[in-house]
Amino acid sequence: MEYCLFTEPQQGASYEDQLAFAQTGESLGFDGFFRSDHYLRMGSGDPLPGPTDAWTTLAGLARETKKIRLGTLVSSVTYRVPGLLAIQVAQVDAMSGGRVELGLGTGWFEQEHHAYGIPFPAKRFDLLEEQLQLVTGLWSTPAGETYSFDGAHYQLTKAPALPKPAQSRVPVIVGGGGPKRTPELAARFATEFNIGFRPESDIAEKFARVREACERLGRDPETLKLSVALTTLAAASESELEQRAANTGRTIDEMRGDVNIVGDRDEIVAKVERLAELGADRVYFQLMDLQDVSHVEYLGTEVLPHLPR
Repeated sequence: MEYCLFTEPQQGASYEDQLAFAQTGESLGFDGFFRSDHYLRMGSGDPLPGPTDAWTTLAGLARETKKIRLGTLVSSVTYRVPGLLAIQVAQVDAMSGGRVELGLGTGWFEQEHHAYGIPFPAKRFDLLEEQLQLVTGLWSTPAGETYSFDGAHYQLTKAPALPKPAQSRVPVIVGGGGPKRTPELAARFATEFNIGFRPESDIAEKFARVREACERLGRDPETLKLSVALTTLAAASESELEQRAANTGRTIDEMRGDVNIVGDRDEIVAKVERLAELGADRVYFQLMDLQDVSHVEYLGTEVLPHLPR
């Protein structure tokens, strides 16, 4: 099992906040630091200091960390053309010494697109399919050869397919709850399938669907990592949990239930053990308050050593 920190910096976090999370997580033994890729705060509250670009941020973190893996969960196909995205990710991978992972999805937050003048087409699954094909195609083209693509949305003509990532294969994460196309895209292009913010019964069903898609396409399901992302609230006492919930505009009653990871060490260990039994290979702890580094410290010192590996 692998354990990663997952953050939502658009809710109000600076680069320095993210750096503190990533470096603290690295020092405590977390496997990865991942962030959302959004440009607008969701819901009410103070939007300052404003958004930080995901890949610009990860480039900085690549030079200020040493071993923790870095990535997006997930970048939207609406933000970047795939040829440039392939270059960006390959460059950050080289800057990190081969620690980058690309989560890629269709995008969904229409309001942020209008706010910053980003086109938001009504149908985006075809864009996702072509971008996955293009990005992985560019990276896998042998040095000295060119890559061309003639799709419905993108055309590449004799691209030199450079630069190459440091990793022989950059991990690609595809996630979502779609019943047909999402599992197929994951089975065709991804190294990891992720499902987020669902009860355990739904997680089991989504894992089964993507395994079935692998089998239909002739891929060994064991070659596809399965992961879960869940909002997390961790503390040794109920009063601390209540305070952490309040800091994000929630109540502890709203947070408890079958979907989130909430509680002290023993409660979190029990939840993660159930996720492992469902087939999860990786868990993303979504922490919403990026000014609360002590949240990372509690998870890393009191919980992480007791989780299944």
